[in-house]
Amino acid sequence: MRKVQLLIWMLGMVIFLNAQTNKNILQPPGLLSIKREDLKKDLYDLADAHFRGRSAGTLDELKASMWIGEKYRALGLKPGGEDGTYFQYFSLWRNVVNDQTTVHLNGRPLLLWKDAAIAQMANVRIDAPIQYIGNAALVDMNAIDVKGKVVAIEADPSGINMNRSLPTWRYSRSMLDKYGNTLIAKGAIAIIFVADATAEKCWEDAAENFKRGNYDIEGGTNAKLTTTVPVIWVHAALKNELLNKSAQLKLNLSVSRFEYPSVNIIGKIDGTDPSLKEEYVLYSGHQDAHGIRNPMNNDTVYYGADDNGSVDVAMFAAARAFKKHPAKRSIIFVIHGAEERGLLGSKWYAAHPTVPINKIVTVINGDMIGRNNPDSATVLGLQPPHRNSTELVNMTLEANKEGPNFKLDTLWDKPTHVEGWYFRSDHLPYARLGIPAVMFTTLLHPDYHTPMDKAELIDYDKLKKMTDWMYRTAWKVANAPKRPATDINFKLER
Repeated sequence: MRKVQLLIWMLGMVIFLNAQTNKNILQPPGLLSIKREDLKKDLYDLADAHFRGRSAGTLDELKASMWIGEKYRALGLKPGGEDGTYFQYFSLWRNVVNDQTTVHLNGRPLLLWKDAAIAQMANVRIDAPIQYIGNAALVDMNAIDVKGKVVAIEADPSGINMNRSLPTWRYSRSMLDKYGNTLIAKGAIAIIFVADATAEKCWEDAAENFKRGNYDIEGGTNAKLTTTVPVIWVHAALKNELLNKSAQLKLNLSVSRFEYPSVNIIGKIDGTDPSLKEEYVLYSGHQDAHGIRNPMNNDTVYYGADDNGSVDVAMFAAARAFKKHPAKRSIIFVIHGAEERGLLGSKWYAAHPTVPINKIVTVINGDMIGRNNPDSATVLGLQPPHRNSTELVNMTLEANKEGPNFKLDTLWDKPTHVEGWYFRSDHLPYARLGIPAVMFTTLLHPDYHTPMDKAELIDYDKLKKMTDWMYRTAWKVANAPKRPATDINFKLER
């Protein structure tokens, strides 16, 4: 009887020890350092009105970046930027319509941005008759001859998917893509879009975007103005004037080019393995939001709490975890500048890394991780053609099962999804280089790119679970015997 009892006791101890071992495997040691209250405090600080929406290329972005650098220092991160600092500065080149620009229709001046809005810039002088070709959806593009002409065309939303984020920002671009570029290819020297009811609703947001011009880094396609065909929007009230066969456009369009500073904020935690410490797991986020814009609900500050303060504070939490319990590989935290201007900070860092680019083994990127259903989330880069490392994907999925166990949305990662969001976040420049990369997100919501994206609306329990998931994934990669392999023949659809 005693032998049986002893065997039962020994079996129980084996089960207990195995359970403890499995528990230790499933619970990386730094998890206890990731705390809901830290995430909340940090996000209330970063998404405060004091930073005025952190618009890229402004003092507000730089102020927030200095605050992040000080946060890195307080967390004990080693400087990972240039010249022994946490910072890597780079220049933004901005092209913008200047106040010398004038627009006259039939000899009558139109007020810029109020009566006429410049959607595509070009340094041109035009004094020419206008050819009105009718409603965009009814025009036979193959049958018209517009070479050398100013073309007026009435906007029409037919066939354009308005069920997407920021429709008031995107409608004018959709019209240009669907109709305007064809007219340009056929030789039009200028295009006038006449606003329909949809465009009238979009006017305020669209004009605000047009006024800001475009941005790029040195060497980018927008760094120097290359367009030669201007695109102008006018209100529907001017339609009758454009229908007049003697209608005439006189346009003096002048574009100025300015240089602005932006910055990446970079900190490091050394690994513990003598060999593997030379390799890096890169955490990726961005600090900029959309600054001060058109008022909504009597507020003009676009706080950017979810986009992308939620990820920045998750990176602070991960830094606490890795600082207390370092991994075999080193961890590098890069909060990129000017993401909202076209992933400019990540493009710059991928081209000018402060550690050897071939030593970056994985990019753990996040974009908006604090809203929507508490039990669902997703990762972009899990399925082809966006998946560039099956090994990294497997680690990511294992980390989800071991921890938060989110139900994963698979639609947003498909190349057919209307948002095309895989191409709109900071993992992209690294993925294009073949570095294994994934993007964690809880997806868009109605407060995206509005003043309602505030710290008080974040689901902090969910934010902690997302932070845990990203940390679990990074911990797996940072301690794996081999770096995740890039899939053979990886190729994005665009």
